[in-house]
Amino acid sequence: MARRSFGREFKLEAVRIVEDRGVTVSQAARDLDIHDNVLRRWVRQYREDPAHAFPGAGQMKPEQSEIAQLKKEIRKLKAERDILKKAAAYFAKDS
Repeated sequence: MARRSFGREFKLEAVRIVEDRGVTVSQAARDLDIHDNVLRRWVRQYREDPAHAFPGAGQMKPEQSEIAQLKKEIRKLKAERDILKKAAAYFAKDS
């Protein structure tokens, strides 16, 4: 059985059913033909950060994007440092 994927709009609408209409998670999950735990996770993610909930495949939240960019910069700086260490050792050896 193939794994189903749901778009941002579907997830937001499912959360709205629970949040706005007062339908229980179990009933909404049955109506939408999804597992209760999936809908509970969506509701929790939405409550934690409504503006950035369900960013989509390959997209990151702003904090995650910044962390990835900083990690990339750290790798670059470490490579530069290692090159300078090797150069300093090479020139120290010749003297």
